[in-house]
Amino acid sequence: MTETSSQQLQDGAVPATGGAEGGASAAVAVADLQQPTGGDAAEGTGGRRRLRGRRRGGTEPTVAAVPEVAATPELALDVAPNDPLIAYCHQTGGAVDVEELELDSPALRQLKAAGAKLVVPLVTQGELIGLLSLGPRLSERDYSGDDRRLLDTLAGFAAPAVRVGQLVRAQEAELVARERMEQELHVAQLIQQQFLPKHVPDLPGWRIAAFYRPARTVGGDFYDFIDLPDGRVFIVVGDVTDKGVPAALVMASTHSILRASASRLLSPGEVLERVNDVLYDDIPAHMFVTCLAVVLEPATGELQFANAGHDLPYVRRSWGVEELRATGMPLGLMAGMSYEEKTAVLEPGDSLLLHSDGIAEAHAPDREMFGFPRLKQIVGANVGGEALIDVVLAELASFIGPGADQEDDITMVTLERSAAGAGWDGGS
Repeated sequence: MTETSSQQLQDGAVPATGGAEGGASAAVAVADLQQPTGGDAAEGTGGRRRLRGRRRGGTEPTVAAVPEVAATPELALDVAPNDPLIAYCHQTGGAVDVEELELDSPALRQLKAAGAKLVVPLVTQGELIGLLSLGPRLSERDYSGDDRRLLDTLAGFAAPAVRVGQLVRAQEAELVARERMEQELHVAQLIQQQFLPKHVPDLPGWRIAAFYRPARTVGGDFYDFIDLPDGRVFIVVGDVTDKGVPAALVMASTHSILRASASRLLSPGEVLERVNDVLYDDIPAHMFVTCLAVVLEPATGELQFANAGHDLPYVRRSWGVEELRATGMPLGLMAGMSYEEKTAVLEPGDSLLLHSDGIAEAHAPDREMFGFPRLKQIVGANVGGEALIDVVLAELASFIGPGADQEDDITMVTLERSAAGAGWDGGS
């Protein structure tokens, strides 16, 4: 038998089989055993791998004589990871006679039905990555030993090339998937931004400011200002467990229920009861929502509030910092919950901070936690409004260090009542 040189292989000679008996053309099918990733690969379902054969056109042999091979139908094999054919071909490491092989293998039955006669494993770095399938010779002669040896040699050259192709397709599919995910996240971000207020309330004698920054593209924190019919303002801050898209979906649902309930029930405790009962039936397992609901009477500074397991708000007064406490379970954990309502008054010069735990539970490089006492101290040492938000963010950035990833969503809402005679026009 004449040998095929490496130069001829590089020049494009593609003898599918070799031997003294010559033919003019050959047709083979390569079954890709990698998980489908796009391109030529077919789509897979479940734990099965969809394998598609790719037809190779024959060529006139230049050195090695190529026997005529009957064209086999393009293969589309559903091969389970535990199909006995995979283990057998991997162990054999050489050309396998399909007709003589007896295995309880769905893939083998498909090969036989397609008229395949030989299967040559494509192995690289000890990994079976594909099967080279050949139909019967047109001369009706059996494949010779020389044919099989040449096929094994060609498989050794082909396997690395097939593997490179698989990696390229995988990278291309990953890039497409990443771009699609980024587009979907961008759309989700735009949708979520529609749920957040475009402006803070413009109340004479008050400075109001808000800040929201998700840890990922979308997040689970939210805040809102809802005008009530009697001139009061319903203010809410919430935090959904988890981050990212799941939290954003629950956030959107919670926000919608809150808005619908606040306009009818007026009382913050009743609103939280209603939202809790609706969420309980639909919220995913192991998720819940903490929420603080406050009703502000701008003329008197009176606050009516209820708390569903949320971080305590801080009030900066002339004598120090006060925590506003009210008891209540997080939303969505248990049905039929009631929520304690409390009242407080913001006197002229007082300021209030509502916040989520993304601030207090942030960590320094040594894993020290920012902590609620530190946040409380910052509130006591600074005025309210946007100035307070800026100070908190600056202190937090200094604490966690440059370049650190944000661990959780961050939300702040501040209210500051003007001191007597200050004459603010309202807003932030």
